[in-house]
Amino acid sequence: MILAIDIGNTNVVLGGIEGNDILFEARMATDSIKTSDQYCAELKNILALFDVVPSMIDGTIVASVVPPVLNSFRTAIRKLTGKSCLVVGPGIRTGLNIRMDNPAEIGSDLIVASVAAIHDYGAPLLIVDMGTATTITAIDKDGVYSGGCICPGIKLASEALVRGTSKLPNFELVKPDSVIGRNTITNLQAGMIYGYVGQVEYLVKKMKREIGRDDAVVVATGGMARMIASETRVIDQIDGLLTLKGLRLIYERNAEG
Repeated sequence: MILAIDIGNTNVVLGGIEGNDILFEARMATDSIKTSDQYCAELKNILALFDVVPSMIDGTIVASVVPPVLNSFRTAIRKLTGKSCLVVGPGIRTGLNIRMDNPAEIGSDLIVASVAAIHDYGAPLLIVDMGTATTITAIDKDGVYSGGCICPGIKLASEALVRGTSKLPNFELVKPDSVIGRNTITNLQAGMIYGYVGQVEYLVKKMKREIGRDDAVVVATGGMARMIASETRVIDQIDGLLTLKGLRLIYERNAEG
């Protein structure tokens, strides 16, 4: 079994993979204060929920956008399995061609998602990842990573709105019945959710024009993907397992030689 781990700003996603099958998926909160021992214990407990013992893990691959947590996880994995983990970063074989001013700036999560999306959906394509940040990545007709854009994620933006104003209350991110709200809460919900729908639609349409392919497949992933996709026709596929799939592919490409 391969243990695939994606360390994001808000959550750590991990999955157990055998062959092409993702046997389980689990999440834990990202916490830069936790020690390697704490992460080791948490990992062991999560694996036990799925009847997995450390001896069943043949290898581990990690992608991270939080360097301090990556260091803790690398130590935790070594303590738990007795083996070092493969880390997505410079020097690793991904099979992804990148056309950026500085390829080293690209988050490993974007690389991993791109590898999986190209494999599963072909090119050209756009990948909309709705996590702590909302990112849209453009892959051209030749499968080349051509760039993208980064926006505040919908949850991050809503929290900043409440923190930065004196009278607006905390609110739940649920879709109201209409864009015209009848009270402060529904006003906030409508502005955030339907506003993000409009943002995604505009950016996707503009990116399609820039890569010259209106037929580019649009794949959405991340925690808010399903809600936003339900309100727009610009998203063709929703794939919540994109990162784990990409980690599996990269692990295999590096294990081959």
